[in-house]
Amino acid sequence: MIVKNSSFVKSCIKSSDLPESDLLEIAFAGRSNVGKSSLINALLNRKNLARSGSRQGMTRLINYYNVNNEIHFVDLPGYGYAKVSKSEMDLWGKVIENYLSVRPHLYLVMLLVDVRHEPSEADRMLMNWIKAAELNYIVVATKCDKISRSQVNDACKLIKKTLEMPDDKKVFPVSAESKRGIPELWEEIDSFIVEDGENDS
Repeated sequence: MIVKNSSFVKSCIKSSDLPESDLLEIAFAGRSNVGKSSLINALLNRKNLARSGSRQGMTRLINYYNVNNEIHFVDLPGYGYAKVSKSEMDLWGKVIENYLSVRPHLYLVMLLVDVRHEPSEADRMLMNWIKAAELNYIVVATKCDKISRSQVNDACKLIKKTLEMPDDKKVFPVSAESKRGIPELWEEIDSFIVEDGENDS
């Protein structure tokens, strides 16, 4: 997809606040500070359209972005931040699960994992949930500019093994800073858009 225009739509915290729209949705999920907002900005070739919280763990809302009036990028709250209460972590988990459960036009989940760290228990739980729900997904290893290329390759193998991904699925290493891997990730996203359009025809 060639991004011609993109814009912020709205922020919401509960299912009743989610926008009514027929646009297909791509959800971005991952731990707090994994780089969801940065990846959205890199994919849209924007600098500050998607904004992260002023402090780690502060992005509590579901943020919607319109892309070419064709699809919505949906930035979900980060999970797994240790310095918030268990009740607040549980609330964020319910927000994410409620969104994934009720959106009829959700067709792709981007699961982001920091390439420098093995997937967490929360990452594994979300992956199992995605598989059980039979949702399309792409696993993205973020912040690949922070380590060497050989380390990136090893890390991607570990991510794939830990998340128990099938042989025909790959992990996409990217850097929002250097834009490494962004064209390849767009190609993969486009393949799902085409498949969805074919299924609808």
